[in-house]
Amino acid sequence: MTNENSNFPTDLKGIMDLAQKLQGDVAKMQEQLQEMVVEGAAGGGMVKASVNGNYDLVSLSIEDEVIDANEKEMLQDLILAAVNQAIEKMRVHAKSEMNKTAGGINIPGMPGNFSL
Repeated sequence: MTNENSNFPTDLKGIMDLAQKLQGDVAKMQEQLQEMVVEGAAGGGMVKASVNGNYDLVSLSIEDEVIDANEKEMLQDLILAAVNQAIEKMRVHAKSEMNKTAGGINIPGMPGNFSL
């Protein structure tokens, strides 16, 4: 049995079947996100950081031109900016993908619904 206004089931078996399907879809999406890598950049691309779907920093590249012992603080700021941009890109992408998978249902504990 389904509600006239949606495809959402109203009987217990239908709800349980939907929940089981959603659980499998979420698990698949989480696996796909773990394999994904996004890049953030700062200083016009002079500093680049890549983050995977687990929000682990997987690479960091720094152009020789910004390596100057007298500009240590600037370099640190560029690194932080690049890493934070990569993390935010992954957060936005993960939320978008999980919302697509869940059909807009807000499920506590799903990666799209948490913040680091």
